[in-house]
Amino acid sequence: MAGFTIAFVAQDGRLQYEALLLAASLREMDPGFDGRLVALEPQPGGAWPGDPRISSPHVREALQRLDVEITPFSAEHFGAAYPNGNKIEGLSALPEGPFLFLDSDTLVTGSLSDVPFDWARPSASMRREGTWPEPPLYGPGYTEIWGSLYDRFGLDMTPTLDLSQPDEHWERYLYFNAGWFFGADAAAFGARFLDYSLSIRNDPPEALACQSLDPWLDQIALPLVIHSLNGGRPGPELAGLDGDVTCHWRVLSLLYARESDRTVEILETVSQPNWIKKALKEHEPFRRLLFQGKGHRLRALFDRADLPRPEQALRNRIKKEKMWYR
Repeated sequence: MAGFTIAFVAQDGRLQYEALLLAASLREMDPGFDGRLVALEPQPGGAWPGDPRISSPHVREALQRLDVEITPFSAEHFGAAYPNGNKIEGLSALPEGPFLFLDSDTLVTGSLSDVPFDWARPSASMRREGTWPEPPLYGPGYTEIWGSLYDRFGLDMTPTLDLSQPDEHWERYLYFNAGWFFGADAAAFGARFLDYSLSIRNDPPEALACQSLDPWLDQIALPLVIHSLNGGRPGPELAGLDGDVTCHWRVLSLLYARESDRTVEILETVSQPNWIKKALKEHEPFRRLLFQGKGHRLRALFDRADLPRPEQALRNRIKKEKMWYR
């Protein structure tokens, strides 16, 4: 379906450069996209001290040249204390209708226009690890922790369980990476996302007493929101969103270490126009890895078919080589 909105966050610091790369890759890889491309820009005041807006005039000019709508929003509840809250509060600024939210550190590697979204059944990324919760040795366990959240919002957890996974294994429970998610209406989705997130943060159920909510709050609330809106795990028709159509690269050093040759080629192609390169060079990770060749030297250190596991081991190896740039 055409005509939907693609949204991401752009603000001072690294996100403005990541956002530019996202927009450039979308225009290169999906030139026929006829929806709206929206950069959500937090404004001064509220929960952001100082000025969080895009600070680079070169980035702002490049985004406008890419026909990106830079849309302001006010962060009243999260801001600097929890930057992931941008994706929760920013949804209120989007136009009516179906939307796809992408984390700014995403590269578009195929045609989003051709993805067969079922807007009535929202979903999110399954490219995740068992990061939350971390049940204590003597309980409560996964079922009690997640069950307390479903109970909080009057939801039935039973239909969300993956019964092919054993009881008390983290993959049995609905859990997403919040790097991409979509829904039929941004305002309704965002209002529920904010309501659930604030409830969990301000008054966590007793079963969460030993659990950290930072930085996981968005990923704790997201499956509850999606289930409440009649969504669930993505089907095979959406596999490209964690495969051939988008790449949530997260940290540029990780991209060079583990992503495909095609992804690296797209990254380097879309960053080559002088008016894009001029902006990206302002950011040290792009300058060193992308334009000074260190990315390929880092890439040569790893066998993509035999990467260190889990991800933290890969991160540690990159840091040991003194090539960690974010």
